[in-house]
Amino acid sequence: MGATGIAVAVGGMNHPRTWQQVARCLLPALVHNRSVIEPGADFEENWRHSSRTGGHVHWRRVVAVALAVLSWTALVLAKDLALISNKSNELVAITLPELVKVCKGQVSRWPDGKAVSFITRDPAAPEMKLLLEKVYGMSKDEVKAVIASANHGRTNHPAIVVVNSDEDVVKRVGSIPGAVGVVDVYSISGGVTVVKVGGKLPLEPGYPLHGN
Repeated sequence: MGATGIAVAVGGMNHPRTWQQVARCLLPALVHNRSVIEPGADFEENWRHSSRTGGHVHWRRVVAVALAVLSWTALVLAKDLALISNKSNELVAITLPELVKVCKGQVSRWPDGKAVSFITRDPAAPEMKLLLEKVYGMSKDEVKAVIASANHGRTNHPAIVVVNSDEDVVKRVGSIPGAVGVVDVYSISGGVTVVKVGGKLPLEPGYPLHGN
C-alpha cells in the first residue's frame, strides 16, 4: 500500500474515536499483503516465500512502512485537549490564566454579557488528568471542592456543570449560549467553536493543553 492508500484509509474512517483505531485500520492493510505474506505462516516462512518469489525488497518496504505508521501513531496519541465554545459566543481566544479562572467558576459573564457556564467531565475521570495538571494544578478532590464552592447558591444557573462524557460536553456547550468546555481534541464536532488557548490551537507547537 502506497501513500495514497494510506491517505484513503485514514480519510475513509468516520471520525475515529482514537488513533489506535487508525492503527488497527492501517496495519492489517499494510502487513497482510497476500503477495508477500501467506495467511497463517510465520515470519521466517514468509521471508523464505518472499525471497523465492523475488519479493524480499517489497517485503522490507512493507515492514518499513508499517514501522513508520506505528511511529506516527505513537506521535498522534499524544493527547491534546480542546477548549470549545457555543457558536453564539464571541470568544475566539483566551489566555491560560483566564482559562484557569473560567474553569474555577471565577468568571460570571463574558464581555458580550452572556453568563459563563463551564461544562466539564467528573474530576475523577481518567480523561481529566491532563486538565487537573495543566489548568487546575490540583488533585481531583480539590477540584471537586472548587466546583461545589463555585456552584453554591447557583442552583438555577450553575457556574460549572459536570457531565459523563466528552460527547455530553459537546452537546451541552452546543446548546447553551455562553457555555464553554474542554474535551479531547478528537471529540470536536461542527456544532461548536474551537477556541485558541495562549494564541494556539490544538496540535500546534507550543499549545498549552498538550499532553504526552
